[in-house]
Amino acid sequence: MDATFDQGPALPPPPDPFNMAGYVLAAGQATPDKLALSVLGDRRDDWTFSRLTRAVRGIAAGLLKQGLTPGDHVLLRLGNTVEFPLAFLGAIAADLIPVPTSAMLTEAEITKMAAQVEPALIIAGGGIALPHPLQCRVLDEAVLHDLAAGPEADFALGDPERPAYAIFTSGTSGTSRAVLHAHRAIWARRMMWEGWYGLTPEDRLMHAGAFNWTYTLGTGLMDPWARGATALIPAPGTPPTTLPQLIADEAVTIFAAAPGIYRQMLRADMPPTPALRHGLTAGEKLAAPIRAKWEAATGTRLHEAFGMSECSTFVSGSPAHPAPSGTLGFPQSGRRIAVIGENGPVGREEPGVLTIHATDPGLMLGYMGAGDETRARFRGEWFLTGDTVSMGKDGAITYLGRDDDMMNAGGFRVSPVEVESAMIRHPDVHEAAAVEVAVKETARVIACVYVPEPGRSPKSADLASHAAGSLAAYKCPRVFVAVEALPKGANNKLLRRELRDRWAAGELGPQA
Repeated sequence: MDATFDQGPALPPPPDPFNMAGYVLAAGQATPDKLALSVLGDRRDDWTFSRLTRAVRGIAAGLLKQGLTPGDHVLLRLGNTVEFPLAFLGAIAADLIPVPTSAMLTEAEITKMAAQVEPALIIAGGGIALPHPLQCRVLDEAVLHDLAAGPEADFALGDPERPAYAIFTSGTSGTSRAVLHAHRAIWARRMMWEGWYGLTPEDRLMHAGAFNWTYTLGTGLMDPWARGATALIPAPGTPPTTLPQLIADEAVTIFAAAPGIYRQMLRADMPPTPALRHGLTAGEKLAAPIRAKWEAATGTRLHEAFGMSECSTFVSGSPAHPAPSGTLGFPQSGRRIAVIGENGPVGREEPGVLTIHATDPGLMLGYMGAGDETRARFRGEWFLTGDTVSMGKDGAITYLGRDDDMMNAGGFRVSPVEVESAMIRHPDVHEAAAVEVAVKETARVIACVYVPEPGRSPKSADLASHAAGSLAAYKCPRVFVAVEALPKGANNKLLRRELRDRWAAGELGPQA
């Protein structure tokens, strides 16, 4: 049996004409006084659906009064504040194309990225680096509140295939690329409601990520609002160890975070959380020990999802269809998925590259200004994710690692995820990354680069002994390197290539 999944579309086409922001806020029109968003902190900030919609439409009108025209690009340089989603949706409501970026980017980084998208306007928060030299006007974050209170614009309607927003990701060349998405992308996320979330209008979904992270923007805000549910976001600076009590106090029904947040939360005592049904995780591979500790502490499952900037999440476990142990879960109903090799789809349980069909409604329009790179991501009708997986006989997807992260040990291909999952079970290891490195011209070995637990400094011999008790000999790291932090992208994904580059440059080396 081929490693393909195609059960036909789960959704009708999106309405035509269509506006992404209008769709996100439409469900709340039936319950205008219902709580849409609460920013949880010392000074709680509550937003009803009517207040939220009024602010978005006011910002849309205000941006158009700045002389912008539909299709113009608006670069968002905003911090972890509610102004970020307001500006994002306000721009889309006016048929402008917002381009959110990480507030952590340096001047040099954002200058290169701005050159790709040529913004007509930048909306910026205080103290956040801007492109240099500036090629357009900058709107201060504080002005957004004035726009939100001004006259309102109608949602601009049009073809659901037209561009709606762009987000940056690392391209296949290693250069950050602006991924352009259509208005229909939000409609495709309906497949996640049952395929991952188990989301209902009565839910109170808390996301522990920052406002200006696309995982938070989609899973934590837009999807709950599109369903008519309530979104809860901890205020910036909330310590992860306080989140368990916040989940209990706020009667959270679904909690979402990256695996690293779960790891930190589990250092605190978990109070009773009777309202909590389950947790969601994405952004990086969830380690088995974290899953086990969470389920033991809360009595609830963690449902993991796999996705990417080019197509959001499309493989996941869910309350209705939990992922079998050791797998990511299943292709969401309505997706067309294949695991392919050099000659097309491979067989079930064989490794190959995970692909998604070109007709998926959530798939990007392309990389802005990089047509060749866009075309290079396709093999015929299939979009190449660059991730190596296998599809079980039951359709479940097992993640084996990035295609270019797979390691070779004595002729055997080794998944870095498997090695990393084993190493973080050591009590002195907080995080770990496995990479293949050259120790001399003719020899390459597996290296474990790790972040030790605070105050710990394990010996390489102890780590090697631990690996030998968990892994086949050919999978065991031969080199161990302690670092203060592992390199991660804006979406919190581990950048193993950066570790390999640092090793090649002589910036990393083995320890005793």
